Amino acid sequence: MRAWAVVENGKPLQQLELPTPEPKGTEVLIEVTHCGVCHSDLHIWEGYYDIGGGRKMSLKDRGVVLPLAMGHEIVGRVAKLGPDAAGVKVGDLRIVFPWLGCGQCEKCLAEEDNMCLTPRSLGVYANGGYGTHVIAPHPRHLVDPGTVDPGVAATYACSGITVYSAIRKVMSQGDKFPPNEAIVLVGAGGLGLNAIAVLRAMQHQNIVVVDISAEKREAALKAGAHKVVDGSGEGVTQRIVDAAGGPVLAVIDLVNGTQTARFAFDALRKGGKLIQVGLFGGELTVPLPLMAIRALTVQGSYVGNPKELRELVKLAQDGRLPALPVAMVPQSQANDALMRLRDGKVTGRLILRSDAA
Repeated sequence: MRAWAVVENGKPLQQLELPTPEPKGTEVLIEVTHCGVCHSDLHIWEGYYDIGGGRKMSLKDRGVVLPLAMGHEIVGRVAKLGPDAAGVKVGDLRIVFPWLGCGQCEKCLAEEDNMCLTPRSLGVYANGGYGTHVIAPHPRHLVDPGTVDPGVAATYACSGITVYSAIRKVMSQGDKFPPNEAIVLVGAGGLGLNAIAVLRAMQHQNIVVVDISAEKREAALKAGAHKVVDGSGEGVTQRIVDAAGGPVLAVIDLVNGTQTARFAFDALRKGGKLIQVGLFGGELTVPLPLMAIRALTVQGSYVGNPKELRELVKLAQDGRLPALPVAMVPQSQANDALMRLRDGKVTGRLILRSDAA
């Protein structure tokens, strides 16, 4: 198999020839046809997360081993089955759930693999979709995209289930979340546009999107956002409050940096919830008495689980989920695609397309 891999953090990806994995037990070998280029890939490429106060969390210390073919938004065709794999056949096109765990703990057995304490995620701890082949440990990690465009379907494995899972955490507040209550999305990149699509599919009627880019704010409006807010400079909190008609009940921060967390938290009203999704980095200092007095919640949301991926794909197959704008790039140009994303030159999602597509 070929792979376009991180060999040294912060350096250009290199094309490598690696042994093609042989599926064992319930494993399924997938030949990659499409793979999204996600902002998380930049952190893996850099080799660290910014955790604020000048501190960095090394991904090497968390078990990431180089060389590594990144890529976790994967669609491909079944190429070979392990002797105990059932439910798919060679040639089937499938979305690959990448947020794998040990496969044996309580969380994995409950199909909450993303919460396993021994993560084995594709494109992070094992080679992913920047290579020509990947191994899925079990057919339950494969989802049929049906008639959904495979390039769009690839985004559901991360961007899609990440926002879907975060939105479900918002919707779980008390009684049913009112459809005309403002939900604020911070960030109008691939995650933000997917979040707009999911909220529209849920028939939500008040979506406010914050971004520093005028181009991305315009893309958000075209995608169905009801109002947009300039996230640059001072006074962002007040602009959010003005756009929402008052302090808000829910903010989903898809950037999650020091500045965005601050203005998002400050925009909450009594009983409000801030869902932190992005990995931009930094820190947030919260006034502890206000947390109790105003009954506020700050909650992290980490990708999603296989059940949520199946639910999301069903929304798409039912025609209720507008497609995220995607642009195809040859898989061999993975490094150029990653640099375009680093430089902020991507609206929607870049999809690496292999010769097998």
